[in-house]
Amino acid sequence: MTQAHLQRIATAVPDHDIHESFIDFAGGMLEDTRARSIFQRLVAKSEIRHRYSCLRNGGPSQGFAMDAHTFYERGRFPSTAERMRVFETAAPLLMRRAVDKLALTPAERGRIGHVFVTCCTGFYAPGLDFDILNHLGLPGSTERTMVGFMGCYAAVNALKLARHYVRSQPESLALVVNLELCTLHFHQSQDLTEVLAFLLFGDGCSATLVGADPQGFALDGFEALRLDNSSDLITWRIGDMGFDMFLSTQVPSRIAKGMREHAPDVSGQEKIDLWAVHPGGRAVLDAVEDGLGLEADALATSRCVLSRFGNMSSATVMFVLEQMMREAAGGQRGCALSFGPGMVAEMMRFHAA
Repeated sequence: MTQAHLQRIATAVPDHDIHESFIDFAGGMLEDTRARSIFQRLVAKSEIRHRYSCLRNGGPSQGFAMDAHTFYERGRFPSTAERMRVFETAAPLLMRRAVDKLALTPAERGRIGHVFVTCCTGFYAPGLDFDILNHLGLPGSTERTMVGFMGCYAAVNALKLARHYVRSQPESLALVVNLELCTLHFHQSQDLTEVLAFLLFGDGCSATLVGADPQGFALDGFEALRLDNSSDLITWRIGDMGFDMFLSTQVPSRIAKGMREHAPDVSGQEKIDLWAVHPGGRAVLDAVEDGLGLEADALATSRCVLSRFGNMSSATVMFVLEQMMREAAGGQRGCALSFGPGMVAEMMRFHAA
């Protein structure tokens, strides 16, 4: 059976680092002094230093960028339709930035037979799949699959589909694009839990080439692990004023418990050298580390990505894998792990070619 490989990864973020300005804005929005105090204390513990947005917070901009303070005007936050209009303009620009960084050769473009796109933060049709085909000059007969509304673990599912495609069409390549504009869905709220959830999220995009040529990371297998009695802990629904996220404070403890209960299934039979864990937040990484009994530096790459970019939903684990790919030694074995609605842990086994 043909072995599929994650051959190359490119990542991109918008120009605008909005982390500090978000902290000032969100902290000022909270009217209760105790809630503001808790918010500031948890900001310091988040271990996030930068997050990027398609919304501009002053300063120069390349291409489209709406001013964040116009978009999020206190007393008049945008409707879902307004947010989707910004998404439809900004998403293709960020997609092109990531895809161009892949530096596809003419020969590689000619071999791309299927484009997979994941996104849970915006929709329009004809959508990003057509924008990718147009940008790369791919034929209209190119197969396209949209993986929508799966949240943070969508990239693993898209790679699973790309692996199936390459194994059935070994002469072809698959292009996987994971794009999220999470900062378009901030809500005006006095609910501290809701405000803290958006402290984590930023915008980002990854583009990945998957094929049979033995380079990068070989995709060895996939597995889904559903954590019992936890389906209501992460939810994501379309509301009138943007998409409504619920992220329970119980998520980290449930992940730690689930990892302890299923440690043999997660770790597998062979030693894992590379842990590419989706950095859903510092508490999530701590929970995985504790639940699996990992070494103190096992999640260093995930923590680095969290600090530099925050949580970019489906794109984030690809930022982790991109950094690992630059540093991995041949033969090292890895496990990618992402959590999302369900509550499900999606796993991918791989090794460095």
